Amino acid sequence: MKISDNKFVSLSYDLNVGEQEERELMEKATAENPLTFISGMGMMLDAFEKQVLGLKKGDTFSFSLVPEQAYGSFEDDHIVELPKNIFEVEGEFDNEKIAEGLIVPMMDSNGNKMNGAVVEVKDEIVIMDFNHPLAGETLHFEGSIIEVREATAEEIVALSAGSSEGGCGCSSGGCGSCGTEEEPETTGSCGCETTGSCDCC
Repeated sequence: MKISDNKFVSLSYDLNVGEQEERELMEKATAENPLTFISGMGMMLDAFEKQVLGLKKGDTFSFSLVPEQAYGSFEDDHIVELPKNIFEVEGEFDNEKIAEGLIVPMMDSNGNKMNGAVVEVKDEIVIMDFNHPLAGETLHFEGSIIEVREATAEEIVALSAGSSEGGCGCSSGGCGSCGTEEEPETTGSCGCETTGSCDCC
């Protein structure tokens, strides 16, 4: 059976970024812990699905996705300054959860969810980066197809509700923690209103 719409797909892969000798392994899905998804349901990047379309159990693949096919270019205006008080809980700022390098789930004034990386915490503001962690990167995938079969109704419901194993081929979320929601519509330069009306989830 070949990969086509509404098929349950299980595959292993290595994801590298960078070029030639400088390539860096970013994520690995193994046969014991594979990436699983239902094809044709928007769970994966369109370009990723097109590359594995028509493959069957035992087939291998090797392809690259440029930023335009993956998570776009790195945008300087997706780095924004937000007032520190929006991160307070009961009047207290949590220095452990809002610290440099951490990923913080947030929501804009329209209820759209997004993840932001803490760049720097200052006295009155927090500088956040709302670029995808792999923005600007060319993604190099190598792997093999473990299983292809008809998806059951239960699997379609479960995986579309977000219980997929996830991965960097997904259409939203970050490396290794991808859900199955489509990437939310955003407003303003970073997904937040330009007035800084983001809330910490």
